[in-house]
Amino acid sequence: MEGNIITEAEFKELHFQGAPKVITEIPGPKSRAILEKQKLLDSSVVSYPLTYRFALEVGKGATLMDVDGNIFIDFSAGVSVCNVGYSNPDVLEVVKNQADKIIHTLDIPTQARIDILEALSKIAPGNMKGNSRVVFGGPTGSDAVEAAIKLAKINKKGYRIITFEGGYHGQTSGSLAATAKKSYKENYIPLIPGIVHVPYPYCYRCPFGKEADACDMECLRYIDHLFEDPYSGLVQPAGMIVEPIQGESGIIIPPKKFIQGLAKLCQENDVLFVCDEIQAGLGRTGKWWGCEHFDVTPDAITIAKSIGGIGFPLAGMIYKKEFDVWGPGDHAGTFRGNVLGCAAGAAAIKFTEEKRLVKRSAELGDYAFKTLKDLQDEVNHIGDVRGKGLFLGVEFVEDKDTKKPAEDLLKKVVAKCLERGVVVWKGGHWINVARFIPALTITKELLFKGLEIFSEVVKELDKTS
Repeated sequence: MEGNIITEAEFKELHFQGAPKVITEIPGPKSRAILEKQKLLDSSVVSYPLTYRFALEVGKGATLMDVDGNIFIDFSAGVSVCNVGYSNPDVLEVVKNQADKIIHTLDIPTQARIDILEALSKIAPGNMKGNSRVVFGGPTGSDAVEAAIKLAKINKKGYRIITFEGGYHGQTSGSLAATAKKSYKENYIPLIPGIVHVPYPYCYRCPFGKEADACDMECLRYIDHLFEDPYSGLVQPAGMIVEPIQGESGIIIPPKKFIQGLAKLCQENDVLFVCDEIQAGLGRTGKWWGCEHFDVTPDAITIAKSIGGIGFPLAGMIYKKEFDVWGPGDHAGTFRGNVLGCAAGAAAIKFTEEKRLVKRSAELGDYAFKTLKDLQDEVNHIGDVRGKGLFLGVEFVEDKDTKKPAEDLLKKVVAKCLERGVVVWKGGHWINVARFIPALTITKELLFKGLEIFSEVVKELDKTS
């Protein structure tokens, strides 16, 4: 295994050289023409090009080239999709070989499907390792969450599902009901019934008004109260779905005892405990799974995004085999494990193991975290820095004392970073959190350079805000 570790120079070869390199205004003339065509032909639901004003040509590692030849350092990895980097050559070789054979088989087995099933069983957390089953359904994370809801209902009495404030779980009826953001849902009510949202420990903005050093875990005590009090209104739930580290709402890290307390509550009350690892999983946080930071093993884990290797749409769920009570066809879908996605996913897991990317994520993440914390100390408009591994959030505020969200300031930061060749992703309850979720293959040089540009932009804007 030691011989498989690649040097920093070899990581460098996975990327465009000389990044960032900006040779036109952003967007450039070719990008503008394509963006205009998209506006005429594509749906009005398209959102990312409103912020990231370019048309892309090629991706390599943690770098992107647009159609005008500008090269960017990318801190998004397609929102935690391309953990092993864009166009990873090891994965591409496996995919090309598979594409010459067969691409679509429903759930009739192929070697690619067996490979990814075995790989997932091997890296499953805790006592789920070697004691699990995998179900593939539709190709997106929303589908994985729908499967989790069904698994809870078929295994446990009751039909209610507990989810959390700040949680993001998808856009289909069940997953959207589980998602917390009001604006996503308000035009589509009613969604599926029985979803109960409870507080999540967003410690920087505690819903109970507590400070982190004076907290008695009121959030956990409140959930415990819902189970214990006969008049709480909570009829027996079937499942609980939680992001062990929340992604879309701003890389929010709960206290360890909160996640441990949830696991204990679920066990004591016969509730299926599901961890949504769609963004945080597969090495992103410096461990294979976000839940491992809290020393808990859930009953089920939802997976998508990076499980497709280099961007193939693949989603599903790993769960303890004792809950495999489904009959044939009880959960199905035409694309229930696309063969190219399976091949790519298995190859990506192999690459992650051989190149020690989980450890790399932890080490590079420690550097990035320190750099961002140092920046927080130097400027007036960063209220909080948080994260694990290469899953980091920087929360912008107008004033550190009032903590008033600074969405407009973040918009300016993102725009100016893009002009200088760095893609910084947005998120947070008020879209005031810069998220850093680059490919785990990013070189130290690119990480350092990207953070340096981000820091320069923030300092410049901080002086004028």
